[in-house]
Amino acid sequence: MTSADLVLFSIFGGTALLLYGVRLVGEGLQRAAGTRLRHLLSTLTGNRFKALLVGAGVTAVLQSSSATTVMLVGFASAGLLTLRQTIGVILGADIGTTVTVQLLAFDLLALSPLVVFIGWLLYVTGRGTLRYVGEAILGFGFLFLGMKLVADGTSPLRQNALFADLLEALAAQPLILLLIAAAFSGLVRSSAATIGFALSLATAGVLPLVGAIPIIFGANIGTAVTALIAAVGQNAEARRVAAAHAAFKVVGVALFFPFIGPFSDLVARTAPDVPRQIANAHSIFNIAVAAIFLPLSPWAAGFFTRLIPERASTATGAIYLNPQTLDTPAVALGQALRETLRMGDVVVQSLRESIVVLEHDDEALMRQVIARDDLIDRLEEDIKQFLVQLGSQQLTEEQSERETALIFVIANLEEIGDVIEKNLMELAEKKIRGGHAFSPQGWAEIKNVHAKVVENLELALSALTAQDPQIAEKVIRHKSRINLIERQLRQTHIQRLHEGLRESIDTSSIHLDLLSSLKRANSLAAGIAYAVLGRHRVSDDNGG
Repeated sequence: MTSADLVLFSIFGGTALLLYGVRLVGEGLQRAAGTRLRHLLSTLTGNRFKALLVGAGVTAVLQSSSATTVMLVGFASAGLLTLRQTIGVILGADIGTTVTVQLLAFDLLALSPLVVFIGWLLYVTGRGTLRYVGEAILGFGFLFLGMKLVADGTSPLRQNALFADLLEALAAQPLILLLIAAAFSGLVRSSAATIGFALSLATAGVLPLVGAIPIIFGANIGTAVTALIAAVGQNAEARRVAAAHAAFKVVGVALFFPFIGPFSDLVARTAPDVPRQIANAHSIFNIAVAAIFLPLSPWAAGFFTRLIPERASTATGAIYLNPQTLDTPAVALGQALRETLRMGDVVVQSLRESIVVLEHDDEALMRQVIARDDLIDRLEEDIKQFLVQLGSQQLTEEQSERETALIFVIANLEEIGDVIEKNLMELAEKKIRGGHAFSPQGWAEIKNVHAKVVENLELALSALTAQDPQIAEKVIRHKSRINLIERQLRQTHIQRLHEGLRESIDTSSIHLDLLSSLKRANSLAAGIAYAVLGRHRVSDDNGG
């Protein structure tokens, strides 16, 4: 094996370790703090300065501006955030990601084996958050170790005239360097990995600052690719967020690119060593971009709103689920919840309209309610497949619990849809075809039970939305009361039969079957409350 082979192995192996380290850091920190950070992002107000600080802080913790912007795209897609609220976070995220590069610029290469050992020890012995922190530390150790291998591999190339000529030629073509860096960052979905590689070359003494700056610019453009991919097929607000993120990067680079020389001279004064100068150049660029665009955020929001208008919705299935977010479980779960609530809205609409069909013998509305069950079935299948794919990811215990709960919820909602289509609408058709009419007292009883079931289903969905155990307990108490009312009304109906009331005799089977079907729907609604409380169960056919 020649020395040239060893150099190549060191560079390729170091690059692979560098990329794997970036992935471990991001996954570990997202699992350790992702749910709490997701909640923080989703409750932002319109204060752009606060949003800037939150974006910088969240990204400094997650060590990935891509993860933050993908979250923002997901929230915008789910209707939780608007473009105006996210612009400050986007600009802050670009500042937050510079923390990673600043950490990588420290001369910790000799300590990288120790960092790997500490991370491994926490990962194999820790539980919960400590385990995920260990995973992130292990990732940092791999990052530094990978940089060391790349630096060691490229160090001999300083004496190679051909390599020196190649670097000189590339430095004279900054646009080519920029495009290569952008493509690489887009491919690996990390600007930190690209700049970390540049830091390794600088540490080896083969990359000057003036050659690293185009790489920094390209890395910043390339990192916007992840958000653009995540926004494909999403609603207009999500696409606006991704487009704004990419535009800020591209315009910022366009403003700086003609002044690479003066910018390099300025940055060179900030630190004596080239690796730190590269990290400082990355920080100065992103802080300057934020300073330029933050005051313009209201105008920018208006511009992108006009540029990407709303499209008329023709969706026949899920509209909030995006497979690109599956590797960011906190976002994927938010999208699944939003789609589940949309499914719940469709079920509630059908349940509400079922009483109108029964009251007015409305055959046209009956056909609409029956047809809508196809949408309910499609949503159940789409959400279930999405959650099953999500379940194959490495989830925290809390995320796994939420994923399982949502599967139970959509199963119950789909069963309520079946009760409406196969029971309530069949009974309505039987009433219409037979020309039957309920007695005034009997119809009042049916309407009363129906209203209580609708109210309980809406309460269950509210409990799911807010993850509120008190509302969930209220739903379960209402279930018991409605079951009691249903039994009492059966006795009342039988009493009217004994009295020989003609309407009661004609509609007896329809009346009793309606009460039974509404009781079943109510039992399934209570199953949603059980899922919120973590006591998953699908209620049995007799109402449990």
